[in-house]
Amino acid sequence: MDPQRYPRLSRISLPADLRELPESEVPAFADELRAYLIEAVSQSGGHFGAGLGVIELTVALHYLYDTPNDRLVWDVGHQCYPHKILTGRRDTIHTVKQKDGVAPFPKREESEYDTFGVGHSSTSISAALGMAIGARARGEDRRVVAIIGDGAMTAGMAYEALNHAGGMDPEPDLLVILNDNRMSISENVGGLTKMLGRLSGSKTLNALREGGKKLLGDKNKPAAKFVRRWEEHWKGMFVPSTLFEEMGFHYTGPIDGHDVPALLATLKTLKGLRGPQLLHVITTKGKGYDLAEGDQIEYHAVGPFDPSVGVVKKAGPAKPTYTQVFGDWLCDMAAADPLLLGITPAMREGSGLVRFSKEFPQRYFDTAIAEQHAVTLAAGMACEGAKPVVAIYSSFLQRGYDQLIHDVALQKLDVLFAIDRGGVVGPDGATHAGSFDLSFLRCVPDMVVMAPADEDECRKMLSTGYRHAGPAAVRYPRGTGPGVAVQPTLDTLPIGKAELRRRGAGVALLAFGAVVPAAEKVAAELGLTLVNMRFVKPLDRALVLELATTHEGLVTIEDNVVMGGAGSGVAELLAAEGKAVPMLHLGLPDDWQEHASREQLLAEAGIDAAGIRAAVLARWPGLAKSPLSAASG
Repeated sequence: MDPQRYPRLSRISLPADLRELPESEVPAFADELRAYLIEAVSQSGGHFGAGLGVIELTVALHYLYDTPNDRLVWDVGHQCYPHKILTGRRDTIHTVKQKDGVAPFPKREESEYDTFGVGHSSTSISAALGMAIGARARGEDRRVVAIIGDGAMTAGMAYEALNHAGGMDPEPDLLVILNDNRMSISENVGGLTKMLGRLSGSKTLNALREGGKKLLGDKNKPAAKFVRRWEEHWKGMFVPSTLFEEMGFHYTGPIDGHDVPALLATLKTLKGLRGPQLLHVITTKGKGYDLAEGDQIEYHAVGPFDPSVGVVKKAGPAKPTYTQVFGDWLCDMAAADPLLLGITPAMREGSGLVRFSKEFPQRYFDTAIAEQHAVTLAAGMACEGAKPVVAIYSSFLQRGYDQLIHDVALQKLDVLFAIDRGGVVGPDGATHAGSFDLSFLRCVPDMVVMAPADEDECRKMLSTGYRHAGPAAVRYPRGTGPGVAVQPTLDTLPIGKAELRRRGAGVALLAFGAVVPAAEKVAAELGLTLVNMRFVKPLDRALVLELATTHEGLVTIEDNVVMGGAGSGVAELLAAEGKAVPMLHLGLPDDWQEHASREQLLAEAGIDAAGIRAAVLARWPGLAKSPLSAASG
């Protein structure tokens, strides 16, 4: 770090160092931190806009609170880069998201300052309340602060925690900071967002405040004291204080989240108060970098870029991503069927619904960060004969699992789940890994579960699930596929029918979804049979039984955890039929895969071509002596 460019930040490695600064230098330190964040993320890529928006708040909190003894609990995790820089990871922040580098979200194993692991949103208030209760049970005197923002206040879990904390007796000592920037990844939606928007843009509120200060002068005069007693009454016409006060929290704000002196003064006051407190701060996502302020969606997360130029849009890949295949299919099917309705829990960009939201705005529903509501909303739509499609990340569907079982599958409702980021995801780490969906979907009665081997098959499976009368799921990976041309038709596949891609001898490879191309390469090298299974549920019973009879062994391959996954389904089928055949199950380990590239993680799990080949030969070494495998080796 260049001490000429960063004279204060270069001397500060931990919050204790920061607290040695005179308070008068804290605003200048915040400016240095912002400049360093821009420099670091421009080199590495990563989440960007949210961190820029909480520079001053992060600095003020670490300056005033005795971290890590006092607990700071960050929500979502998009906001945490400045926090990581201040807590011992300043010189390694450029390794964020890389294998063995800094984690992209707070992670307890990485630092004692990361008090709670985050990846999904709206957990901070619940966790912080639990910490406050736990500290009191142990007789420990510490402050606990939850910082919730970047759309996280749109999720029901946040209100469950507020409701609990505000009604407790004795009252917990807890500060909740609502970082209000009107954004999640795209614009926030919902009633609370509208209320907060009216507040922050209220000319009347601002005029009353500023005019009152000038008119009343000295705040200790009797007239000023009298007016302050009525402040909550007229403020309630403009701000959400009534909502939070009725839930049992003392509401303070709104204040400018980029005004360091105001933040320090307010936090000093709140730090001395007991009971549940809520501080409402107004911030700007991307603050201090004009391009990020001007395009907050584009700069939510970025790849490496030149700060003097900004993000340069690159030409799209020669082949479409699976997300793009879904987005195009959704629009095409919507044009063909007026009953189609599209639902996303705050993932319009990530799930490929931008075009759909523009072409079919009355049939597009963004539920905000509310996966449970999104699934049951779809169930209600299906009750009335509509055809809902829920576009959702695999790891986010975990939050709506009860609703998938109880509200959709149990009632045999006609809902299609388009599950993005299935299997190995990569740089976002374990919190975003789609490792479990095949396991938790295949055990649900009446579910049809599909995994495409290529782009065109993905489109056909979406049509198949949509036309199927009942719950269905198509699970596809992040990124691009093998490059198979996508046909513009809306053709379907026969449900439960696999594709025999290669008839070989000795051992049959039964591959599910994204691992089919790698398995196909190994089958060709070793002269093996290859099946693109297509359906995790129902399985192609007849083909599996035939292969078990005609082959000396079966290998199942999937980018899902082996435990309870697609391979387990094959084993269960054979056991039920009394077929004893040697089997090898390849998939993701019974462990957490940390952040790295998708290619690195597939190799680490042994389900790339090299790993599959090595595992097969280790189990059946005689295959290496076949003429075909010897020639290929």
